[in-house]
Amino acid sequence: MEMTINAAAVEQMLADSKGAGASELDAILDRAEELRGLSPLDVAALLTTDSAEHISRMFRIAGELKEKIYGERVVMFAPLYISDYCVNKCVYCGYKCDNEFTRRRLTMDEIRSEAEILERMGHKRLALEAGEDPVNCPIDYILDAIRTIYDMKAGTGEIRRVNVNIAATTEENYKKLRDIGIGTYILFQETYHEPTYTALHESGPKKDFGYHLTAFDRAMRSGIDDVGGGVLFGLHDWRFEVLGLMLHNRHLDETYGAGFHTISVPRLCHAQGMDMSRYDILSDYDFKRVVSTIRIAVPYTGMIISTRESPEMRKELIRLGISQISGGSSVEVGGYAIRESGGEQFVLADSRPAIDILRWLMDEQLVPSFCTACYRKGRTGDRFMSLAKSGNIKNVCLPNALMTLCEYMMDYGDAKFREQASAIIDKNIPKIASDKMRALTKENIDRIKNGAHDLFV
Repeated sequence: MEMTINAAAVEQMLADSKGAGASELDAILDRAEELRGLSPLDVAALLTTDSAEHISRMFRIAGELKEKIYGERVVMFAPLYISDYCVNKCVYCGYKCDNEFTRRRLTMDEIRSEAEILERMGHKRLALEAGEDPVNCPIDYILDAIRTIYDMKAGTGEIRRVNVNIAATTEENYKKLRDIGIGTYILFQETYHEPTYTALHESGPKKDFGYHLTAFDRAMRSGIDDVGGGVLFGLHDWRFEVLGLMLHNRHLDETYGAGFHTISVPRLCHAQGMDMSRYDILSDYDFKRVVSTIRIAVPYTGMIISTRESPEMRKELIRLGISQISGGSSVEVGGYAIRESGGEQFVLADSRPAIDILRWLMDEQLVPSFCTACYRKGRTGDRFMSLAKSGNIKNVCLPNALMTLCEYMMDYGDAKFREQASAIIDKNIPKIASDKMRALTKENIDRIKNGAHDLFV
């Protein structure tokens, strides 16, 4: 059975849960604190409450669960835009087909150059992005791009995981993506509210709400077991969107044995040719409610925030549940090579170089991680979730984070950076619970300092 969602039913669920009493909210948050899972009605009650006391407790629990499950790790990635050709007319998007600008797609040589630049920043994990155009950006072009990235070697570095964010497609094409070895397949529903979705997608294949909504069903049937969802907050009521995400996650978990591997939470921002005045922009306070609600509802799911957000907001959201961030990003096709000014799809609020973001994270006593081990060791889908829910995933995540940070500091860090990173590594090694894994991590870090690369468990 494929995913369906009924707007009236979701709205009724929110209405029925509004005004939950203090004892009911306490019980919901008790279950969340004990990792006992939340039902959609539980989530709806948290989304609709006006109780400052319970919202404050929700923030606290979200932070505690983030620390308990992920520790101080923050996974790093970068987007790579390879084509801005698009046949869709989505009124909020800078790529929409009636926007007049010179469009391009990168050649394989240009893609290789972009990947080399990203690797020289230290990135090992990319999110490949492209507009939807079956003529100018067909699936074979996407596959060639992925091969080019994986084949690229720059000194001692390489891109080890390519996640893919492209339009909803067929099972046959998802099988091609699976066979080439993608990491996570990412697709934003944009909005789960079908009337809003229909109004905002004026033409093009993306206008088909049902086909877009069921893309993950086709992907998972094809053998892709890590999928990443998200909505564009600001298109419709945020409470509806969060509940839609949770219902979608439950469907995937019940049908295929694993829900979302990651959830992205971008906020709507200005893009070429759009009218921001027609949208109700999410406040910072409500955005923090979004992140904390998702974190306690699906505590083992990775959460992603991009450089759309300011450093200050990213700092707050990391403490509330975000586990992956981008760094040194460009949202322009070919932007890493030319860093063009203007003409971007949207404006970045955090434009710091990647190494400055790493320094900032370490100033906050966080551990930047370039780990791709789970994907390469087959810890994906239901296998990842079983390890995460048992608590055993921590036995590999922190060691791998520390080893990749050590590799980064040896390859890219100056003396000051190495001093800062070494202090973070030394502080966190004692937190590795397993004596055997702690000893192995120390051994591997010594090997990395002597020139070894790509050590992981």
